[in-house]
Amino acid sequence: MSDPAESGPWVLRIGHEELVVRQRYEVVGIVNDFLIALWFIIGSLLFFHDSTATAGTWLFLLGSCELAIRPVIRLSRFVHLRRLRPPGLRGSDQDF
Repeated sequence: MSDPAESGPWVLRIGHEELVVRQRYEVVGIVNDFLIALWFIIGSLLFFHDSTATAGTWLFLLGSCELAIRPVIRLSRFVHLRRLRPPGLRGSDQDF
């Protein structure tokens, strides 16, 4: 059963190839999780030297902010806005 919040896959054409992204909210969540790990790993490495500790602190803050984004991504998968059309008008059922 398909998710009504997703109106089809994202398709990116690269030369003679196509990158097809299905379940886009899931993909956005995975990318976000990857970035969280990246910021914390780099931040941890920067703490090994006093001269880069401030940059490490900023990356830890960035990773923490992305942790706060995780539930927003999950919630947006279930709750979305749909443009209401006046009765009698026909058009696409595109979600916004």
